[in-house]
Amino acid sequence: MAKPVVFVLDPYHAEARKRLEESSIVDYVYRDDPRATKWRSEATAIMIRSETKVTSSDLDQVAKLKLIVKQGVGVDNIDLDAAKKRGIAVCNTPALNSESVAELTITLALCVARRIAELDRRVRSGEAIVRSTALGKVVAQKWIAAMGGTVIAYDPFVSEEAWPDISHRRVTSLEELLVNADVVSLHVPLTSGTKNMMGRQQFDQMKKNAIFINAARGGTVDESAVLEALTTGKLYGAALDAMEVEPPTTEAYHELLQNGNLIMTPHIGANTIENQIISGTAVAETVLAVLEGKEVPNRLV
Repeated sequence: MAKPVVFVLDPYHAEARKRLEESSIVDYVYRDDPRATKWRSEATAIMIRSETKVTSSDLDQVAKLKLIVKQGVGVDNIDLDAAKKRGIAVCNTPALNSESVAELTITLALCVARRIAELDRRVRSGEAIVRSTALGKVVAQKWIAAMGGTVIAYDPFVSEEAWPDISHRRVTSLEELLVNADVVSLHVPLTSGTKNMMGRQQFDQMKKNAIFINAARGGTVDESAVLEALTTGKLYGAALDAMEVEPPTTEAYHELLQNGNLIMTPHIGANTIENQIISGTAVAETVLAVLEGKEVPNRLV
């Protein structure tokens, strides 16, 4: 009997691929294999990241597909309703990206507060920098205080008793968070409820000279509102690691990229070597567990 075939449609760390290669129960096809385009007709399971979109039209064409496993938390690139209708299991790897995304969030906040990217670009362009005018003194002072200060959290889906080991102040509305925070960092999946949850109204509610960071998902932020808040001076600066157009291009983001107080990175929050090994291997382990008939971990549909 032919073995189940796992198609790896996005880049995965070698250690994750090794887990498949060591298995005796599956065959595998990698994204650079000419057969990769045949996944709809030949795949028993697929391993993806954010690059591959799995649409209802794709799923109309599948012949053998039983399982889709996504590295990371967000699954907005998969048509979950279509998968459920066809009895195809969908799993993700929640929480494994948390540490690497948290590290990037702090790095971006510090880079915006101290104008690292802006000053680097100005130095590279040959501009003579007058140091006394390049310092955001007030914001720097606020940031120093914030590093040892209060964490404000808003999550309508988590009980007030959550996070007992973290010193923080819980608020009951997004507005209450926005009017009080010096740095606002967004960490939500893209759903119908979070689409453009940060728009002009929300940026108007934020403190003047606050910093905004999106290291979550593109589509959760109205990018035209970010542009307006930056160009009018409402925000001190912003950092975007998740955009509606990924990877970001100069054509799509020409206007935003004109702002020196913007940092834009190509959705690299989870891209540490350690996390790629851990979360990629978790995807491979999930695929093998399901194909061995074991309980499905982190199943969404």
